[in-house]
Amino acid sequence: MKTNSSTPLTGRLKWVEHIAALMDDRFRIPGTQFRFGLDPILNLIPFAGDVSGFVVAAALVWVMARHGVSRKVLILMAVSICLDALIGAIPLVGQISDFYFKANTRNIKLLKEHYEEGRHQGSGTGVLILIFLLLFAFFALFIFLLYHVALWVKSWF
Repeated sequence: MKTNSSTPLTGRLKWVEHIAALMDDRFRIPGTQFRFGLDPILNLIPFAGDVSGFVVAAALVWVMARHGVSRKVLILMAVSICLDALIGAIPLVGQISDFYFKANTRNIKLLKEHYEEGRHQGSGTGVLILIFLLLFAFFALFIFLLYHVALWVKSWF
């Protein structure tokens, strides 16, 4: 469901783009092109920072779902915020990654591509299959490594 304007990110949904920029790109380090937002600052607060960033990103996805974005875009957006949350949960690595992996900015880019260029149309079934195959491969690798660690530990006794 498109709005009356040329793109939903102009007009009544422009605030979604503003919140994404606030979370990911609001501040710039003087003398550089490096930008960051509130997300990495909030993540300095253990747990609460990660949760707040995830809630804001999930709320933006929910708003876009209510405004008729395709299922494929929703899946890609959800994958982006889940990756951000998973990587962000790793101590130190998560804090550093928040300066570089900007889920909200990626999601706004997806929305613009969807609405302005007509990309990412469809059900997203291919994306879901790929995700499940990757998860299965990681699970199989984990079991394989766990088996070999168990054999190694057993050899010590």
